[in-house]
Amino acid sequence: MKIKDIKVWSVDLGNTKPYTIAFKTIDEVKNAFVEITLDNGVTGIGAGNPSEYVVGETLDQCLDALKEKNIQFLIGRDIREFNQLNFEVWKKFPDNPSARAALDIALHDAFTKFLGIPLVKFLGQKIKKLPTSNTIGIKSVEDTLKEAQDYIKRGFKVIKVKLGKDLDEDVERVLKLREKFGNGIVIRCDANQGYTTEQTIQFYGRTYDVDVELIEQPLPAKEISEMKSLPKEVRQVIAADESLITPADAIELIKPPKAAAIFNIKLMKCGGVSQALKIADIALHENIDLFWGCNDESIVSITAALHAAFACSNTKYIDLDGSFDLGRDVVKGGFILKDGFMMCSDKPGLGVERI
Repeated sequence: MKIKDIKVWSVDLGNTKPYTIAFKTIDEVKNAFVEITLDNGVTGIGAGNPSEYVVGETLDQCLDALKEKNIQFLIGRDIREFNQLNFEVWKKFPDNPSARAALDIALHDAFTKFLGIPLVKFLGQKIKKLPTSNTIGIKSVEDTLKEAQDYIKRGFKVIKVKLGKDLDEDVERVLKLREKFGNGIVIRCDANQGYTTEQTIQFYGRTYDVDVELIEQPLPAKEISEMKSLPKEVRQVIAADESLITPADAIELIKPPKAAAIFNIKLMKCGGVSQALKIADIALHENIDLFWGCNDESIVSITAALHAAFACSNTKYIDLDGSFDLGRDVVKGGFILKDGFMMCSDKPGLGVERI
């Protein structure tokens, strides 16, 4: 079954809740979309939303990579050459992970629709459901508590708090969250490279009694040696995020002493499901837990990440809330969300439908 046509377009999906992290404020959500059509009319859709700060790719660069002349090599190819096609996509776009992700996801969706099974079943489903974090940006203690209350009313029990601008205020926000909501919630933190080594150790010590589940990327991404120098008990709750882009980064992070006990995998960093699973495999053999994250993204790529996550036995955490506050989307369906838990549907492929 051959690939007949590929369409590429972009949409600003909007953001109903602009928020601030350590290095910027997010108030728009521009995604690139790819739709692959097979000879028999089956379609597969993919999406990409690059983070320039993390991977050095802008949306314009993503769309430029996806121009017709660059993706023409896929036209006429048999979708049953699935693994080879993904390999060629990876080789052709080394500097465009979100463009690769969009193509990779579309290929995965088209191929598993062609097979008539959900993507997660094709990959080998290990997990049925997990609770996702819902993320609170950097804001005052009062506003943090108010937003957390709103999420809890909606059934979410895992709150991720963005940190990294003011250590004292960060500590206060976490302590107040635990004081107000008790042990009824799980608290995760993400400093987005905003701390020094000493601040990381201080934050860990000052919040130790409130049982923070994990601390995501407190140190600058390239300071791997500094991450490895943290006390072992601190590294046990550290999730490597911006330090982990490729499988090669994963290998560097696991060299003794391990820089982190948790790997945060994002499809937009590594370039799609294929490369994400390579990182996951490295982690599995080194007893590293997986934490699947996202940018602000369409249901398309969020669902793809969920299917990949649930195909990995070492997946312990998900933070796939990137489509919850979109103003619009180009598809419906995809993942199932109930009482803060995410599940895959039993529909073929990603289970999404164009609106």
